[in-house]
Amino acid sequence: MSDHKRPLTDWLPITKKELEYHGWDELDVIIVSGDAYVDHPSFGTAVIGRIIESEGFRVGIIPQPQWQDDLRDFKKFGKPKYFFGVTAGCMDSMVNHYTAGKRKRSTDSYTPGGASGFRPDYATTVYSKILKQIYPDVPVVIGGIEASLRRVTHYDYWSDKLFPTILEDSGADLLVYGMGEQPLRELLQLLKKGVPFSSIKTIPQTSVLIHKDEILPKNKNWEDVELHSHEVCLTDKIKYASNFKTVEVESNKLAARRILQKVGDKIAVINPPFYTMTEAEIDRSFDLPYTRLPHPKYEKRGAIPAYEMIKFSINMHRGCFGGCSFCTISAHQGKFIASRSEKSILKEVEAVVNHPEFKGYISDLGGPSANMYKMKGIDEAICERCVSPSCIHPVVCSNLDTNHKPLLEIYKKVDAHPKVKKAFVGSGIRYDLLVKDYNKNLDEKVAEEYITQLVTRHVSGRLKVAPEHTADNTLRIMRKPPFRYFHKFKDVYDRIQKKNGLNQPLIPYFISSHPGCEEADMADLAAETKEMGFKLEQVQDFTPTPMTVATEIYYTGVHPYTLKPTFVPKSKKEKEDQHRFFFWYKNENKGWIKDKLKSAGKPELAERLLGKELRFESDKKSYGSKQQEQRQGQQKLQQRDKKEVPKWLAEKRRDRRK
Repeated sequence: MSDHKRPLTDWLPITKKELEYHGWDELDVIIVSGDAYVDHPSFGTAVIGRIIESEGFRVGIIPQPQWQDDLRDFKKFGKPKYFFGVTAGCMDSMVNHYTAGKRKRSTDSYTPGGASGFRPDYATTVYSKILKQIYPDVPVVIGGIEASLRRVTHYDYWSDKLFPTILEDSGADLLVYGMGEQPLRELLQLLKKGVPFSSIKTIPQTSVLIHKDEILPKNKNWEDVELHSHEVCLTDKIKYASNFKTVEVESNKLAARRILQKVGDKIAVINPPFYTMTEAEIDRSFDLPYTRLPHPKYEKRGAIPAYEMIKFSINMHRGCFGGCSFCTISAHQGKFIASRSEKSILKEVEAVVNHPEFKGYISDLGGPSANMYKMKGIDEAICERCVSPSCIHPVVCSNLDTNHKPLLEIYKKVDAHPKVKKAFVGSGIRYDLLVKDYNKNLDEKVAEEYITQLVTRHVSGRLKVAPEHTADNTLRIMRKPPFRYFHKFKDVYDRIQKKNGLNQPLIPYFISSHPGCEEADMADLAAETKEMGFKLEQVQDFTPTPMTVATEIYYTGVHPYTLKPTFVPKSKKEKEDQHRFFFWYKNENKGWIKDKLKSAGKPELAERLLGKELRFESDKKSYGSKQQEQRQGQQKLQQRDKKEVPKWLAEKRRDRRK
């Protein structure tokens, strides 16, 4: 059955007419989103809407409202009974709009037809201010990745300045950070009991602004930690940097402290996060009655690229314990893995294979890091005392269960489904978890079986991995393992491929201009990957995004954990120069690379990169010099002859006269 044949009541209402189809004359909650409405568990607006519905509330969605006209989109449903929910969408609106070079993007993957211009910059703040202008007495709850990662004073790359908590700028009443299911359900249950919204200030994983003279909301189980105020951060980069360490550590604890930060005459109160979702809780979220389709309204406007990419994919878990310095996954989803049950995953497989357009291929069977499913601490009491932002850097924690057996069993069961021709793993895997020399906890027999299953049954032509760099000093700042472990993984990958007669390229992802990375490091990366047979075509320039270690280093020039100065390539020229090393094979870059490395005292790197071509150029110059010397010698002889012959003739003539 195609989407246009299904009744509109299968979707949550997005128009006043659809409200009537549901038999409703008003709504309890209205969600305003920067994304088009796709009723699928990979789209946050759909998840939040379905949770609100499951708690017995009437909910509608205003997707991508027009914010530059008479604001009729914001008014079409009238005033909700309880609150407005606001999200910029699945991406921070600024990352969605701009490249690392701050150029405006021409497309938007979360809009029909990939069209741009359907959401504002800083969408959460813009939407919230409009709602507060129209309905000043209605509470506004903000959430999603944009709100989540801007919950304290943060550096905004696009405006190149510090912003206060987004609660201050937006005027919203409550912020939900991280994955919102648990705090949202608690909020809804309190409202059902008749608790006034204004008194709800102690839900875990939420934040509120209170007046500095107001008594702090009470929870006898919480300890408090205070950050440097927003005003102090504006004048002192070191104190601002030190704030980040506190925020990251507390965000990754199982039992965290409440964070307080003064902002003018107010205090931002950031309650500790919920305990990691249980299997039953995360199943409950994924098992809601999604249509798994875009709203029919978009049929004539073209496909939604983000949906096309994930419509035949299965997300098996949330969270990532990698703690990479440049990544926001653990900052938003947490470092502790919340895994779905096998039953829930296989139930979703059934939903996918019954999709009207399914042709037998599941595009991704994965998660934020595809091979972290079911991995957690062996002794959770140890995890409760842990303050490390990463479970696998600088070494793999001895208390981490990295058994790939549960994931392997899922692969096999999905692979055996009669309607599934292939189930690919499209999301990146953590190769370091599969290298015994790095992961001392690894069961080598299971790992060999896992890699064999992966390589022979689940690779769609090529396998993506993300070593990110080759230079040890840069990798340490990135919180990534030394590059030698990538060599070891590649050896195993190539061996299994050869054994099975396969030729599926390994595609490594790298980042340029990362804090701590100097030009020589980029030259080393280019030379190392060239020697491994890679000719890199798609590379990423570091983009500072709120609430990552790398962003704090970029802005402050110091590492927030040590407060020691750290090199940062910041200018446009520095970034472009680093990027050029990736493309050593282009003729226009060869002379530039040679001159750069020669002046940097790294001629050996130049030879590794340019090799025979560099020597050939040198030989040509040497040969040319010899030829020039010979020509100059001949010219001197000729000049001498010209001078000497006339002298000889003159003497002879004089003799004759005598």
